[in-house]
Formats: sequence, structure tokens, C-alpha cells
Amino acid sequence: MRPWSVRRGIGSVHLLVGLAADHGIPASACLRGSHIRADSLADPLAEIEAAQELTVVRNLVRHLGHLPGIGLEAGRRYRLTAYGIWGYALLSSRTLGSATEFGIRYLDLTFAFNRFRAERRADDLRILLDDGDIPPECRQFLVERDAAAAVGIQRDLFLRPVPLRRVSFRFARPPYADRFPEYFPGPIFFGEPVHGVTIDAKWVDEPLPQADERTARLCEEQCRDLLDRRRSGARVSAQVRQHLLRPRGGTQMGGVAAEMGMAPRTLHRHLAAEGTSFRRLLDEVREALAEEMLAYRMTVGEVAERLGYAEVSSFVHAFRRWKEESPGRYRRQSPRRRREAGTRRARTAS
Repeated sequence: MRPWSVRRGIGSVHLLVGLAADHGIPASACLRGSHIRADSLADPLAEIEAAQELTVVRNLVRHLGHLPGIGLEAGRRYRLTAYGIWGYALLSSRTLGSATEFGIRYLDLTFAFNRFRAERRADDLRILLDDGDIPPECRQFLVERDAAAAVGIQRDLFLRPVPLRRVSFRFARPPYADRFPEYFPGPIFFGEPVHGVTIDAKWVDEPLPQADERTARLCEEQCRDLLDRRRSGARVSAQVRQHLLRPRGGTQMGGVAAEMGMAPRTLHRHLAAEGTSFRRLLDEVREALAEEMLAYRMTVGEVAERLGYAEVSSFVHAFRRWKEESPGRYRRQSPRRRREAGTRRARTAS
């Protein structure tokens, strides 16, 4: 199971849809296939699966991935207050160092897809990003977004930019490299072994202007309760996805329900309570797997068979509904798509 399997707030999707709208892309195009209702974006308490946000990211990259630095532009929108109680916990922390430690410990309450790790050294603090779990087609966008958002959080904590000793990215220098200094106030290097930012020790130990020990303790209690609730609520929909993703996993509701130790009617009731259905989950999994298989040059017939379709025509019909194009056309364009946007996939492959 991927490390970002914990449910998350809908705030990030709200920001991404806003970014798309500013570039002329309607919300319906961003939300396509995510099973997120547009009217839920305004609900501050709404929660979604990380996979649903990832679908939105895929749609955004598909429509706007050709724009230089679109990931950086997205990251700038993630102000500290967008993170709810997690953000207020950081604001009330004693120092940047303690805020960083807390933020990483409760990272599952954020919108990050990269995993963060901090290394405290004698004269600096290095914060590293691990993109190993992110699908290749979204990787550079999400590295840029999450890194820019992290540096923006540091700025919000001090109410002014925090100078960086060093900024590194694993991908090759992009054509829009001259835009990075707008987001990262320090020397920037590309083609490095790791993604990361390095901060001088004097900033790490600097007291934060809004530090408050009592508020910090209260916020941490609320963060702990929220994370426990999200983790313990082992949602039936997430379990169904895991069953469907397994090699030779069944595609019939009765078989999956039996593997989960419940009657089909009970499974249907649980999924309805979570705002989804077995058919919807099966569609989500099939769509994601179809993209991957076609990108790896499997034929349309092979993909249809692997996904459990009795007829190739049924798969073609479903794929057109998901992507508004035929699987054959999608397959033919896969190499070109990988070459576009500055050979994004080649540069970011791990």
C-alpha cells in the first residue's frame, strides 16, 4: 500500500481546480474520472482518497503540462492556512526546526505525495523529498508543487522569505530554469542525486514570531486525533481497491465481497455510505491500469483481456468514456507524450 493511502482534505483539489480555471480549463475537465463532485469543493470538512486527488493531478498535467513551471505555480497557492489544524500547529511551534519535525511527523495530514525527511547537521538542516511512489507522468509536477509549497510554508512561518543555502533537484535542468529563483531563494542545482532544500542552522533555531506553547500543544492533540481517525477508519472502498489491484484480482462484486468476508449486499451498503459503488471503484482501477498498460505498448486486445472485458469493443467504449479518445490513439501517442514537455518522463524516471 502506498504511504499516502490516508484520506485527506479536499482543499488541495480546490486549489488545483482554481489554478486550472485561471488557465481556461473548466472544473469538469479537472474532476473527470475522480468521482469528486464540484459542489463538494466548497465544503471545508470534505475528505477524499489520495488516489482521487492524483486523478485530478493527472487531468491537470494532461491539460496544462505544456506550460513551463506549472508545478511551481501550483505550489505557490498552498499557503499555510490551507492545511487547517496542521498549519496552525506549525505556526505556533517554537522554532523552524521544531515546526519541521512536527510537520514531517504528521505529514499524512497534508496534501503531499512526496515523502519528506529531515537531516539535522552541524551547521544546517537538509529537507529531502522522495518521489519514488509517484507515477512518472505526474512526478515532476508534484516535485515542483510540493517543494515550492514547502518553501512557501517557511516564508509564512517567518512572515518573510527564508534564505536557502542550497536547492537540488534530480531532474535535468528544464528550459524554464530561470523561473525557479522566483520560488527558491538560494543557489539551485539540477541533475543532483536527491531532491532537497538546505537551510542554515541560524534559521532552524530562530524563534517563530507566532510561537505559543499552549496553542502548539492543543493543535498537536487535535492533529493526533484527526490522524488517528483517518487511519483507523479503514474504509471499505480502500480495501476494495486493493483487492481489484491484485494480480488476477476478481472483477465481480460477489467474489470480492467473499474475499472480504461479507455478503454482497453488505459490501454495497458500506460503499454507498462512503459515497461510492463497486462499479465506480472498478472503473477507477481499470482506467488507471489501462493507462499504464497502453503506455507500456501492450495491444488494445491484451489490455482488454487483462482487465477482464469479455469483448474488446466493451473496453474501447469504456476507454472513450474515461478519456474522450480511443485506446488505440492513446497508445500511439504515448511515446510522443513522453517526449513532450521537455522530455519530462525521461528526466524524472527513477
